[in-house]
Amino acid sequence: MTCDLKSLIRTVPDFPVPGVLFRDVTTLISHPTGFAAAIDHLATRAQASGATLIAGMEARGFIFGAAAAARAQLGFLPVRKPGKLPVPTLSVDYDLEYGTDRLEIDPTAIAPGQRVAIVDDLIATGGTALAAAQLLREAGAVVTHAFFVIDLPDLAGAQRLRNAGLVVDALMDFPGH
Repeated sequence: MTCDLKSLIRTVPDFPVPGVLFRDVTTLISHPTGFAAAIDHLATRAQASGATLIAGMEARGFIFGAAAAARAQLGFLPVRKPGKLPVPTLSVDYDLEYGTDRLEIDPTAIAPGQRVAIVDDLIATGGTALAAAQLLREAGAVVTHAFFVIDLPDLAGAQRLRNAGLVVDALMDFPGH
């Protein structure tokens, strides 16, 4: 059975602030055929990139990244919000579309020179993915690819990632923000 994956994305107007059209992947994740197709896409791209590890950002990047890693038979590294890891971490503060945040990783989970692909649900302004790439590179990883379910090209995040030396691929895109 095939399906139109883009039709499985719910659009929620005025969230988290007025004027924003929030692209909600919950409806895709809950659709077994659609979710499997999205994971197949991400896993295939990650394997083709030469990655041996997928890094996914908390929280929806955990869902897509871990599932794609399992499908591709690659390792998975969670990129966490602050204070969630019980070991010494590397961390970076970064700008979000609506404020600032921090990401952390366990640097011992990455071998020097290990090829790591970033996987997340959505690329908007690119701040989170850029911060993840910075952290992974500081830990010694080679990060050349980032894969997303959704791109919001009007916000230019994918271009920011390309300018930082990453190949970017998304399963679908939506206009606006």
